[in-house]
Amino acid sequence: MPIDTSSYYPEVPRPEGEDDSFSLNRRDTGLFGSPSPAPSPEEPERKEPAPHKEQESRPRSKDDGEYQGEKVVTVISNILSWVFVPLLMPVYGLILSFSLSVLDVAPMGMRVIFTLIVAGINFVVPMIMVVLLKKMGLVDDFGLNGRKERLIPYIMTVVCFGGTAWFMAAKGAPSWLSLFFAGGAVAALVNMIINFKWKISSHAAGIAGIVALLIRIEKDGFARPELFGWLIASIIVSGLLGSARVWLGRHTVWQVLAGYAVGFCSVFFLTMC
Repeated sequence: MPIDTSSYYPEVPRPEGEDDSFSLNRRDTGLFGSPSPAPSPEEPERKEPAPHKEQESRPRSKDDGEYQGEKVVTVISNILSWVFVPLLMPVYGLILSFSLSVLDVAPMGMRVIFTLIVAGINFVVPMIMVVLLKKMGLVDDFGLNGRKERLIPYIMTVVCFGGTAWFMAAKGAPSWLSLFFAGGAVAALVNMIINFKWKISSHAAGIAGIVALLIRIEKDGFARPELFGWLIASIIVSGLLGSARVWLGRHTVWQVLAGYAVGFCSVFFLTMC
């Protein structure tokens, strides 16, 4: 469950001097990042038939149904991306743990204090750091959409998740809960290494970590009956979130699938220890 706020673009080796702004994640490269094949030298390039004059002379209207539909999908995709930003996944995971496991016996005051501490470590501190990085000109936007902008945030993520795991263990939290945060640190570390060569979706990794946490609660956390419904909901949300990232052009399908794999495996297998 990495902490960065937007998930990453793939890069491929390029000859020296070639424009570095090229990205496999551009809209004309397809969902899976593979560009359309160039025409063979022996085969002349096929030309598309010219559009009908009436169709060519008619600009796309904002009242057009298709345009409005795309606009709605884009708005929904942006909302999903910010509501389920990786920075908030540790907070969501702790709230679900207090509500759906043996920890539901904890008094409300304790729940609030622990939730605020986790939010401070994993959300407030990283957000302040991102603002400082932007003011220093080290990042272009708060979404951290550039692959090369994310090294410092990833390092910060590993430290924050690791510190939260130590804090939970020191306070006597169940092992599966402290290892949930340790799994987030592992996922962030793996994503950071991958990020040197390829952009991977931290949004997908974060939501997949939540799915893995709920499965572990079902096995070891004396789960409440309503956990199954939350598990199904989290799987649906993970699918919608991954689709939103692809729709917005932030990732290819492969980047989203890789994020799912890293986030789920890091949390699930570590919490089995």
